[in-house]
Amino acid sequence: MRIAISGHRGLPATTVALVDAALRAELSTLGPDLVGLSCLADGADTLFARAVLDLGGRLEVIIPAQQYRDGLPADHHRDYDELLAAATAIHRMDFIESTAEAHMAASEYMVNHADRLLAVWDGKPARGYGGTADVVAYARTQGVPVIVVWPDGASRD
Repeated sequence: MRIAISGHRGLPATTVALVDAALRAELSTLGPDLVGLSCLADGADTLFARAVLDLGGRLEVIIPAQQYRDGLPADHHRDYDELLAAATAIHRMDFIESTAEAHMAASEYMVNHADRLLAVWDGKPARGYGGTADVVAYARTQGVPVIVVWPDGASRD
């Protein structure tokens, strides 16, 4: 089972705990041959990647652009590097700059190579091109099932 992730970044600590538990519960039902596809952004992507690995699954990382890591928060670099090192496969997009277009292209790549999309999503429109709502819409147009994870009590800044 190949599962892609899309989700919000910058979640409050209480929401991080709720989302982490919900992702782990969802992933634990998917069987032993779990492969997670993630760009390893801070927030939902990282929670998902850690859960996949903790559950004995394999992690494939999609890097949207050569400058992607530089655009992530500095306090996330250690987590990013650690998870990247744990990946069984790394797919690099052809973009140099880490733009919304590069991020959406990476998301489309994930969706196109997944059996399902897990979306850590509050159900609201994207705040910018390539946001979770855009990825959910793309998955739906491609016929990829979407599982929305937004636990009771979760909030977003």
